[in-house]
Amino acid sequence: MSARTLPVTPPEHVPAPDPFSDLRFFDGLLLRRMLAYLVDIMVLAGLLVLFWVAGGILFVLSFGLLLPVILLLAGLLQTLYHTLTIGGPASATLGMRLFSVEVRVWNGGKPGYLQALLHTVVFYISVSFTWGLVLLWPLFNNRRRCLHDMLCGTVVIRRL
Repeated sequence: MSARTLPVTPPEHVPAPDPFSDLRFFDGLLLRRMLAYLVDIMVLAGLLVLFWVAGGILFVLSFGLLLPVILLLAGLLQTLYHTLTIGGPASATLGMRLFSVEVRVWNGGKPGYLQALLHTVVFYISVSFTWGLVLLWPLFNNRRRCLHDMLCGTVVIRRL
């Protein structure tokens, strides 16, 4: 590199815009989040059907010895789905992508896999302990953030 040229920052290191700077990021967000989660439930149902077919074959071929492993993987399937898609390059599940919604961290960047795992686990724990009543939380704040978003330092925004 010569003395006159400056190093160029790759696009993935450019800071993302602050999600709280423009309210358009939150316009119509609740409906989009609900519809996206319905799509994700359908995707997960399809994945579970495929998994149980493959698991049934493995169960028979192993004479039942792989049953504990099959049950463990079946339980982890939804956690893996949400963690890998939210922590991935798109920062969104398939349903979120369909409705132009994505997960961001407080500074506007994309969450990593560890933060996506935390987000997923806190979501499922909070929903299971409150029987889903915690999902009413976004109705009472102007950023439409769920409790698990607040606890994990994430925000769900519209992709503009």
